[in-house]
Amino acid sequence: MNNQLYVGFNFACVISAYAMLGGSLFFMPINFATKGYLAMGVLFLTGSLVTLVKTLRDERESRREHEKLERARNEKLLSEYADPSAEAA
Repeated sequence: MNNQLYVGFNFACVISAYAMLGGSLFFMPINFATKGYLAMGVLFLTGSLVTLVKTLRDERESRREHEKLERARNEKLLSEYADPSAEAA
């Protein structure tokens, strides 16, 4: 589990990276339309990365949950098979 200092540091890094990127985009010697195009690219890339990370995390959690259920099912089958009193029931 991540502590608050680690999470805060990551937020600060992301905010400073976007601030520096925005500043460099603002001061670039290019026309406004090109700046807007680059800004939209950064925005869509960020959205795609967030979606990818969430999808991978959801997939990993789903796989972990499936493995947990499978393990519990196997343990139940093994305990019933190994327990002679379970056959009488």
